[in-house]
Amino acid sequence: MLCGFPAAYFCIKAFSETDTTEDLKKIDVPALILHGDDDQIVPIGTSALISSKLVKNATLKVYQGAPHGLTFTHKEQFNSDLLLFLKG
Repeated sequence: MLCGFPAAYFCIKAFSETDTTEDLKKIDVPALILHGDDDQIVPIGTSALISSKLVKNATLKVYQGAPHGLTFTHKEQFNSDLLLFLKG
């Protein structure tokens, strides 16, 4: 909402045309993947569910009913989960 149309378009174009599969397989440090199951921008089935299987040592946390902007709508839960993961 805070960027221009061309920037938004090219961002979506790049994400939709770039295959990051091999890059994700190379990650070898613990990773936390947080995703809302009601994300209408980046569907969980084509992103977090796949990424969490490709990244070694990945922890997937799904927020029920959370949208794309879960860092705002679920900020307390997000921050809590992030701190717990970092304290590991």
